[in-house]
Amino acid sequence: MRILVTGGAGYVGSVTVERLLAAGHDVVVVDDLSTGHRIAVPYEASYVDLRYGETHAMARLLIDQRIDAVLHCGAKSVVPESVADPALYYHENVVGGVGLLDAMVAAGVRRLVLSSTAAVYGLPDLTPIPEDAAIRPINPYGSTKAALEGAIRWYGEAYGLRSVRLRYFNVAGASDRNGEAHDPESHLIPLVLAAAEGERPVTVFGEDYPTPDGTCIRDYIHVLDLADAHLLALEATAPDDPRTGPPTGSDPLVLNLGTADGYSVRAVLESAERVVGSPIPHRTGPRRAGDPPVLVADARLAAAVLGWRAERTDLDAIIGSAWEWRRRHPDGYQV
Repeated sequence: MRILVTGGAGYVGSVTVERLLAAGHDVVVVDDLSTGHRIAVPYEASYVDLRYGETHAMARLLIDQRIDAVLHCGAKSVVPESVADPALYYHENVVGGVGLLDAMVAAGVRRLVLSSTAAVYGLPDLTPIPEDAAIRPINPYGSTKAALEGAIRWYGEAYGLRSVRLRYFNVAGASDRNGEAHDPESHLIPLVLAAAEGERPVTVFGEDYPTPDGTCIRDYIHVLDLADAHLLALEATAPDDPRTGPPTGSDPLVLNLGTADGYSVRAVLESAERVVGSPIPHRTGPRRAGDPPVLVADARLAAAVLGWRAERTDLDAIIGSAWEWRRRHPDGYQV
């Protein structure tokens, strides 16, 4: 396949680009580097500095590059930022996403995988969360992802788009080449490792939840497992593949990715201490409003439909890969 990856200079996108190249596919990366890093794009991939929502330019690129399928990883994805500036998130994630869909229709590209989020479920009634759980996002980030998912569904029915939506919670770890380097950082594992390197202590928000150790439990998947899922989902969008419907398009395939078990905040701290060999500076704070005790995804459907299962589930190994990448890249992607 010739695959276009939006956001391919970002954390998830760049590791997935590595996986697609290793599988023998040709890859074109589109990224405006607003949060991504040019150096993260493997040299074997083509790179285009472009906003994915620029419909006319994207349509021309899809045609000129003879693209077969699109993996849409590009998005704004920081929950607190989305609350502070919902306009940014609706313009980028919804308006920009629909602009990408329009470009695909104009160029005759009918295969799409959306790297979505389990944040569309909000505060679920059941955990592990199944795919048919109610869509009730509690922040603009989740709302904008849900809105784009809805657009993809109707574009499928009207224009024959064959698609897969992948929903997951927390991605962690690193490949040998690429790792996680956000500014500002909001994810637990890199914050814990930053604390180990001498930055400010990590805050544990609440230690009185109804969980075995009193701290919240969340689902973590290794970024390499997510890259595998992206590849399998792209393969499922082939024109003759029954998993994504008849040739005229159908309701998108929706799949959760996760472990169904998860790890607590305390478990993450203890694992990181084993990995780095020293205590992690941390402090206890009050619960955050809206934080449920447990959020994990039921991924049995992904196993049944794609043959995907999280293979790299050992927490020490996940954190260890992130730590090794940070040790090799003490300044992140700065050169």
